[in-house]
Amino acid sequence: MENKNQSSSSLNQRRQHEKSPTNSSFDNDLDEKSISIQKSKPNLKGDYMNIAILLFLYLLQGIPLGLISGIPLIMMNRGIDYSEQAIFSFSMWPFSLKLLWAPIVDSVYSSRFGRRKSWMIPSQYLIGAFMIVTSYYLDSMMNSIEGPNIYSVTALFLILNFLAATQDIAVDGWALTMLKPCNVGYASTCNSVGQTAGYFLGYVVFLILESPHFANYFRQEPQDVGLITLDGFFYFWGIVFIIVTTLVLLFKSEQPTIHEEEDSTIRETYLKLIQILKLGPIKSFTIILLTCKIGFSIADAATPLKLKEAGLPMDHIALMAIPLLPLQVALPWIIGRYTNGPRPLDVFLRAYPFRLIFSFLVAGIVWWTRVLYAKYTYFPAYYYVFLIIIYCFHQVIVYSMFVSIMSFHAKISDPSIGGTYMTLLNTLTNLGGNWPNTLALSLLDYINLSYCSLDGSFCFIKSNKTHIHDDSCIEKDAGNCVLWLDGYYTLTFFFALIGTLWYFWSYKLIVRLQSIPKKQWLCPNSLKRRES
Repeated sequence: MENKNQSSSSLNQRRQHEKSPTNSSFDNDLDEKSISIQKSKPNLKGDYMNIAILLFLYLLQGIPLGLISGIPLIMMNRGIDYSEQAIFSFSMWPFSLKLLWAPIVDSVYSSRFGRRKSWMIPSQYLIGAFMIVTSYYLDSMMNSIEGPNIYSVTALFLILNFLAATQDIAVDGWALTMLKPCNVGYASTCNSVGQTAGYFLGYVVFLILESPHFANYFRQEPQDVGLITLDGFFYFWGIVFIIVTTLVLLFKSEQPTIHEEEDSTIRETYLKLIQILKLGPIKSFTIILLTCKIGFSIADAATPLKLKEAGLPMDHIALMAIPLLPLQVALPWIIGRYTNGPRPLDVFLRAYPFRLIFSFLVAGIVWWTRVLYAKYTYFPAYYYVFLIIIYCFHQVIVYSMFVSIMSFHAKISDPSIGGTYMTLLNTLTNLGGNWPNTLALSLLDYINLSYCSLDGSFCFIKSNKTHIHDDSCIEKDAGNCVLWLDGYYTLTFFFALIGTLWYFWSYKLIVRLQSIPKKQWLCPNSLKRRES
């Protein structure tokens, strides 16, 4: 999951550096005690229940994320075109923009109720209630005669994702104080494992069980519905959210640790963000982060939808994610061995050309899928073997770029404001992936080359609505608008060309950024304290 940010709730990690000089001897003693505690070996005794709670909270968070990734495939069956898919893609943006309200979540709370519970409990109750209420309207929204109301569906999942992002900020912060200091390192493990499990349930398991194609394997007479429905899935998890939140509210108290300091105000946090953005190296790096994914945006955004359009069953697309799970768990650890040095972005630079090449490769797979389906109306076993192998190599390249960028973030971040700094960089990284995907989907329908079956004249047709006659052909005695060249292939070449030019332009800049002294990445206030 690339679009996962590190919450700014981890701001309390840098507060030991921001105390008043008049308390310096006390601070030094406290710092030494903190360091000795952090260096002690992990001891899970007494934290097993806390780890279980965190795992389940992160699992719940992954459910909406998985659903949002699976809904585009479902809407393909309802006649939604790619420009409408681009509208829906805005529902995925909250996790890339949560830095905008994370300082508020971190600073405004009820001390009596609990700093993190003040936001986590209401967020989860709202998610549960929202899922239960909307389950009664999903069927009419998704299956109306005119097709899904894309604006209503987008608004629904935008709200759901916003609440999940808010819950994420609170849980990330609570993880740092819920666990003992020697076990805080397990917080990221709980995040990764729990959210991956939730995403798997919301995406893979849901798409498989919702698919009539899969369900008919277990039926004597085929039906056009799956084993579960979207509204039923929403209702079930809404109830689970309500029950779990109530149990946490009643039986899990939140106790601030002795290491937690006075809070930064909202104004102070936002001012620090502005100071970071004004740094010269950060300005250059921001441009890199916001533009580096343009070259393969069409492949990332549209390939699963194009495979579905080409005839690959939706449940088969979901099933292919299962053999990739062990690889996705192992890759960050393996690649981390090569990105822990002084130049982590060297791995990014080596992997980038292969990512561009894979854009052409997956475009070829989409074409091959159409050919096989037209010839056999099913897919041979060797097709699935080849597809899984290709996607495994693709994951190696994706994670190589992802881990190298995350390693560079950790290398340049100012430790005195590490939470804010890291969250800002991760937000820019995720935003740099979201806006090109939305742009690519919005262009996809308008780059198709089509002709009228009567006289060969140019006509306009949307990719996912080939059964609809173009108006100009209708005027010519009901002619058909025939697709000649799918805009997917045109955009693949166009964006890959942009990516190639970007690579040659940015190469020296990225090399130079890795050579900049650490002090030039520090926030001005932090630099002044070090010099004094």
